Amino acid sequence: MEKNQIKNVVWFKRDLRSHDNLVLLNASKNGPILPLYILEPELWSQGDMSYRQYTFLMNSLGSLEKQLSSLNLDLVIKLGNAIDVFDSLKQKHISLEIWSYQETWNNWTFRRDLAVKKWANRNNINWREYPRNGVVRGLKTRDFWASQWYKEMKKPLVELPKSAVGIYESSDQLPSAKALGIEYDGIYEIQNGSRIEAEKILNDFLSVRGRNYNKEMSSPVTAFNSCSRLSPYLAFGVISIREVYKAIERKKMSLNEIEPSSRSGWGRSLKSYASRLRWHCHFIQKLEDEPRIETENLHPSFDGIREPFFDLTLFEAWKSGNTGYPMVDACMKALIATGWINFRMRAMLTSFASYHLWLHWRETSLWLARLFTDYEPGIHYSQIQMQSGTTGINSVRIYNPIKQGFDHDPNGEFVKSWLPSLGTMPTEYIHTPWELPEKLNGYPHPVVEERHARELAAKKIYEVRKTLGFRYKARNIYEKHGSRKRSPQNTLGKRDKMSSVILQKELPL
Repeated sequence: MEKNQIKNVVWFKRDLRSHDNLVLLNASKNGPILPLYILEPELWSQGDMSYRQYTFLMNSLGSLEKQLSSLNLDLVIKLGNAIDVFDSLKQKHISLEIWSYQETWNNWTFRRDLAVKKWANRNNINWREYPRNGVVRGLKTRDFWASQWYKEMKKPLVELPKSAVGIYESSDQLPSAKALGIEYDGIYEIQNGSRIEAEKILNDFLSVRGRNYNKEMSSPVTAFNSCSRLSPYLAFGVISIREVYKAIERKKMSLNEIEPSSRSGWGRSLKSYASRLRWHCHFIQKLEDEPRIETENLHPSFDGIREPFFDLTLFEAWKSGNTGYPMVDACMKALIATGWINFRMRAMLTSFASYHLWLHWRETSLWLARLFTDYEPGIHYSQIQMQSGTTGINSVRIYNPIKQGFDHDPNGEFVKSWLPSLGTMPTEYIHTPWELPEKLNGYPHPVVEERHARELAAKKIYEVRKTLGFRYKARNIYEKHGSRKRSPQNTLGKRDKMSSVILQKELPL
């Protein structure tokens, strides 16, 4: 092989699969390819990264190695800074082209990609980046974004390369989590990150578990089984959004071939889940359009309202599941142990921290990010801000944890499974255990009074929303980020209805 022949480096990031991978296919047509994953220690030292995510990644990389080996390709894993890795490859191979999907992830990877782009331009390296999951880089307007997304999903799945010529390059040894300074975080029930497991979970969801998804996704009693549980696989790109969308479409078609009685529940559940796939990408598009969402209030009028009042004692009680509100505490303990909780309960955890405890979302969002095996920054920070009231374009929705408990765990089944100290608490008191103190068995009293804290938080938020210029800034935010089928002018009409815009959607988590 000539040394100056173009070597195509396929840089795997959050797309750890060979299937439906346009980058891999097109690079293979351009000459010899080097499949590359760069394990970046600095990334894993960031405050949003954790042991559970690293463990899932290791599973996913092992699975990717097997997929590529079936194509006679070897996955090359390098440890270090991306620019140093590419510079070393350039010294060896001279003529390089880099192929990858665009990445909309955390702030660190955003800054890293800017640096790699500068390096590539400086060294006359062509870096071909492909759009991912219908998210558009450099989007000019949100008008008709949804219709464009559906067009992308309806495209045929990308075939595997028929043949590929690999480039040999030695791999670095993968370090353990401990070697990277990543401490064990208490998880004891983690999903396996392999492609085979993703396909198995998808098939199980579409054949059995998903029938009552639409009805059962909101309660943690039923959600662990009735939700798809595909979210970490989508976050790491072990399976693509389009693959899942196509599978749903096939399931819809198959319903026409079975008895009506056997279709019960499937129609609404499939429609609901498919729409949430779109919302998944809708929220990632927000971060792509405005990376500051990760660190700053989307609406600047909320700057400074929480920072001076951050209470570390309340923060620690919330983090450890010791707030005295059973539904909040059970959800936190379940999340710590499993790396997953359903969307409604994620929203409740955030709402309680941001409103009842009046904690700034930045600190609480980092804690939750580390707990979510399926951490997806675009969804995470958009939803955190939505549930904290800082977007300026969403309705103020403060979850009452007592009501959520009675609505979604009326018999205390979920609460008792995660809070054994309340195991003997009568059902009628399970969500208000302080009313029967002799049965608390060491469970804490509430750290705040629910109604007072909720009303005080609402008052503070609405005071900001009434300030001069708030609605004008909110309109600009909506024009940039709001989901709509038409232009903002046609959507809102002559009278400003910004305060009524509701984008509260439950995602396929």
